[in-house]
Formats: sequence, C-alpha cells, structure tokens
Amino acid sequence: MSEKVIQTAGRESLGQFAPMFAHLNDDVLFGEVWNEDVLSIKTKCIITVVSLMASGITDSSLTYHLQNAKNHGVTREEIAAIITHATMYVGWPKGWAVFRLAKEVWNEEIVETSEEYGKLK
Repeated sequence: MSEKVIQTAGRESLGQFAPMFAHLNDDVLFGEVWNEDVLSIKTKCIITVVSLMASGITDSSLTYHLQNAKNHGVTREEIAAIITHATMYVGWPKGWAVFRLAKEVWNEEIVETSEEYGKLK
C-alpha cells in the first residue's frame, strides 16, 4: 500500500462526548480497515459509496465519500456507471439523490427539469 489513510474526525467531533466511538472511527475503521491492503483504496471508496447509497444515506457523509472516491481516481464516467448499476438494485430515488451529489462533487452543472419532463405522450 502506497498511502496510509489517517482520520481524526471522530476525535475532533466526538472525542470528548464519545471517546470510544471516536477511537473506533479513527483507529479501527480508518486506521485498520481502510489501511488493510487486500483491496485498493479506490475499490474501498466505491464499496463505501454504494453501501451508503443502499442505506439511503445522502447527507454530508456521502458527499465526503464521493469526494474521497474522486480523489482516489474514480472518474466521472466510472461514478456514473457505478451509480447507474447500483440504482437497479437499491432503488431509483436513491440513484437520483446520489447523482445530484455526484454531479456537485465532479463539478457538473445541475440542470433543473423543464415542464416537459415527465409528461407522457
């Protein structure tokens, strides 16, 4: 493994309030699991994005992990294919929600729907 993942968000956000949770987040999840080298960081990023998507998590934690995926080499084309594929298994509304966040992370303009969208012909 060429780079080591270091996380301090647990201690910074919850260190005083929930020190055990902070330890598990920073030292176990990120310190051990993310640094285990059977899977690449890029693969772990993809798995994490899909896991959060499947759980319906579309808050700042998903935005963080989308940015992390981008930072570790997931391209716009790859994330579009990943979200599309996962949508077939986890649900259409989740796909739409994740695409909105992904477009922001990959700096794509979000186009609002027109009145013509959705009309049956």
